[in-house]
Amino acid sequence: MTTPFHANRRLALQALALAAAMSAAGTAFAEAWPAKPITLIVPFPAGGTTDVLARALADKLQQSLGQPVIVESKPGAGATLGADYVAKSKADGYTLLVGAVHHTIASSVYKKLAYDFQKDFAPVTTIALVPNVLVVNAANPAKTVAELVAQAKAQPGKLNYGSNGNGTAQHLIGTQFENLTGTDLVHIPYKGSGPLVTDLLGNQVTMSFDTVTPVLQHIKSGKLRALAVTTGKRATALPDVPTLEEAGVKGLNIGTWFGVLAPVATPKDIVARLNAEMVKVIQSPDFKKRMDEIGAEPIGNTSEQMAAQIHGETEKFARLVKDAKVTIE
Repeated sequence: MTTPFHANRRLALQALALAAAMSAAGTAFAEAWPAKPITLIVPFPAGGTTDVLARALADKLQQSLGQPVIVESKPGAGATLGADYVAKSKADGYTLLVGAVHHTIASSVYKKLAYDFQKDFAPVTTIALVPNVLVVNAANPAKTVAELVAQAKAQPGKLNYGSNGNGTAQHLIGTQFENLTGTDLVHIPYKGSGPLVTDLLGNQVTMSFDTVTPVLQHIKSGKLRALAVTTGKRATALPDVPTLEEAGVKGLNIGTWFGVLAPVATPKDIVARLNAEMVKVIQSPDFKKRMDEIGAEPIGNTSEQMAAQIHGETEKFARLVKDAKVTIE
C-alpha cells in the first residue's frame, strides 16, 4: 500500500531527477556552444566607434571560440532599432547586441520603446569607455569653447550640432551644453558617426560632440579642431585638449561606454562563457594597443558590474532628460 508520505517522496525524487536531467542537458548545450557563427549587431552604420570596437572584438573572439564572429549593422532611431532586433532574437548566444550608453538614455527620451533595456537583455561585459569631444571644422574661426559660445550667442538659432541620432549621448550632451551656456543651437540627428563626420569635414555641420574614435585622425590631420572633451578628465588620446570644466562650462561630465548584451533568456552558462572569452580578449596586450590607437579605455568587467552600471546610468540620465525636457514620440 502506498502511503501519502511515500507518494510525496516518490514525486520529490522524480522532480529531482528531472531537474538533474535538465541541468545536464543545459550544460551539454553550453559545452556544445558555439556550433555556428555568432553575429554582433551594431545599431549604427559602419565606420563609427561601435562598429570599430565590434570588429576589434570579433577579430580576436573568433580565434578563441573557433567560429566566425560576424559584425552586422542595423542602424536607425538612435540605435533602438538594432536593440529591438536583438531583444526579439532567439536567446541561444548566436545573436548579440553591441550596445552603448545611448540605450540607457533612450529609455527616458523615447515615450514608447518596443523593449525594456534593463529587463530584455542579459549584460555580458563592457568593452570600453570612449570620451566625447567637442569639435568644429578647421575653417571655423573659434579656437576655444568661449569663442564658440560667443559665436553662437551672436547668432541664436543659426549654428547647429550633429549627433548619432535622437536620444544618443551626443544629443543629450548638446542639450546640456545649450542649457549650461545659454545658447540656442539646432540639433541635426544622423544615423551614426560615418555620415556625421563626412558633413563635419564638408563644413555642413557647425560642431559635434562625437566620441574621440571617428574624429581622432581628422583632428591630428588638422581638418577638424578639438575644443574640449566632455568627460571629467582629459582624454589620453588628446592630452592637450581641455575638459569642458576647464574651458569654463561647469557641470557636464558625460562619456560613452560600449558593451555586449544578449537576449535576456540566453542560458547563463553561455553568458558566462561569453564573458570569460570577451574579458580575455579585452585584457590582452594586442586589444589594449588597438584601444590606445583609437582613444578608447578598455574595461572588461563582469556581467553583474555591467548590469549595475546600466541601472545606475538609466536613473542618472532619466533625471537629466527630465530637466532638459527632451522627449521623442
